[in-house]
Amino acid sequence: MYKYIAKRLLMLIPVIIGVSFLVFFIMAMAPGDTAKAILGEDAPVESLEALREELGLNDPIPVRYVNYMKGMLRGDLGKSYKSGRPVFNEIMERFPATLELSFWGMVFAIVLSIPIGIISATRQYSLTDSVSMIFALLGVATPNFWLGLMLIIVFSLHLGWLPSGGNTDGFASLILPVITLGTGCMANITRTTRSSMLEVIRQDYIRTAKAKGVSKNKVINKHALKNALIPVVTVIGLQFGSLLGGAVLTESVFSWPGIGTYLVNSIKAKDTNAVLGCVIIFSICFSIVNLIVDILYAYIDPRIKSKYE
Repeated sequence: MYKYIAKRLLMLIPVIIGVSFLVFFIMAMAPGDTAKAILGEDAPVESLEALREELGLNDPIPVRYVNYMKGMLRGDLGKSYKSGRPVFNEIMERFPATLELSFWGMVFAIVLSIPIGIISATRQYSLTDSVSMIFALLGVATPNFWLGLMLIIVFSLHLGWLPSGGNTDGFASLILPVITLGTGCMANITRTTRSSMLEVIRQDYIRTAKAKGVSKNKVINKHALKNALIPVVTVIGLQFGSLLGGAVLTESVFSWPGIGTYLVNSIKAKDTNAVLGCVIIFSICFSIVNLIVDILYAYIDPRIKSKYE
């Protein structure tokens, strides 16, 4: 197991290199002038040229990328072009807000999706099953930013029940962004739970347990659910990693002070170092979440654990 974990951590290196390479060149080739984005369109030519020289923007793109990677190998994500502060510090200041939003979004999704998926599977083709799947499809198809705007219009503007943005009102500030972020995730987990449970409850050992007189609840909770959890855990892990990245639009809609809002503002300002830092942090988080999911497999299914030994 330790060798497997070490191998997976080493695989982060090519992932980070590949992601940083793509993002760096996309930002470099994107239209717009970083110096003008920082100083303004009406800044003197001399000031613009001096800033470009100071930031190394006059160097060829490959040279700039190599210099950035040298710094990253030392743990330096560079300084923000806009604020002049270390990018790592700025990201870490905002990371707890993004993690909080993603965590509660996942809790919201899991608490609703797994029971709904189990009920749908045990009552296949019933009205409950049909309604659940319709809502799951709607959840998958609904864009986060549109849902967020609709929730703001209804619950903030018309009803006045909840704040429309920021995180100054405690848990009330979390409700709308959590629902927005967790709805699509909830829909995916619901569909996976239903499919996995349907496959498991058709197995011979489930029919045998029922024939022995084991109660339906015990068959579902003790025998079927544990074996159905492996694909569900996979989806939960992938969805949580996606929530960290998918929080970008949700944070922008609700003015949430997390990495997503920081990333959007950095893209507007052509702040390459800040954008690269955000993407690299997201990539590391996503890879670590996937590693944790793989380790959880070993505790859910002993057959998988034997492959690591």
